[in-house]
Amino acid sequence: MTRTNSQSWRLEGDYFEGCNCDSICPCIFLQDPDKGHCNAVVAWHIEKGRYDSIQLEGLNVVAVFVAPGNMFTGPKMKAAFYIDKRSSEEQVDALSKIFSGQSGGFFAAAANLIGEVLGIKTAPITFEMQGRRRRLRIPEFMELEIEAIKGNNADIDSLVTNPSFTVAPGYDPIIAHSSKNIYRDLGFEWDSSGKNGFYSKFKYGP
Repeated sequence: MTRTNSQSWRLEGDYFEGCNCDSICPCIFLQDPDKGHCNAVVAWHIEKGRYDSIQLEGLNVVAVFVAPGNMFTGPKMKAAFYIDKRSSEEQVDALSKIFSGQSGGFFAAAANLIGEVLGIKTAPITFEMQGRRRRLRIPEFMELEIEAIKGNNADIDSLVTNPSFTVAPGYDPIIAHSSKNIYRDLGFEWDSSGKNGFYSKFKYGP
């Protein structure tokens, strides 16, 4: 993808994901997915955000990644993006530029792992957080629910420390387990319920 001129933008908030790997997904250590392929759904809720003068607070973005093998050595992934239907035309354009990697930062590096973007569409996205539980729903397309795995001390989050790769650089992901992970769109369909999940805060910039 061609990177546009550098823009002033910042995003921060909460993210979570689920995939078809068993816990803990080996992809975050640059290893092969344990099923030979990895289908991942990643959701972001923007608590604070802007793209130049365009405000992005309160909006949600979801990405679906289909990796036929190792995410980092190939073959390259296919990806699709869903942007909050409440977004204005300006906000959709800004979020599309950020998440496609056109505006630099983490997503520009991640774009190198993607061979094909299957689409960017707007959709009604429900992103819910309750304690150590996270829930995502896009009617007709997907539903993802995860909950943190309890360690010996139930008051302390179980983390993956110092991973090689994470969706939220700078944050150690909290280890979770999905109770529901269902997707059907763009010619793909799966039920990866009962598998790996992660969540944490995130902060991105160019």
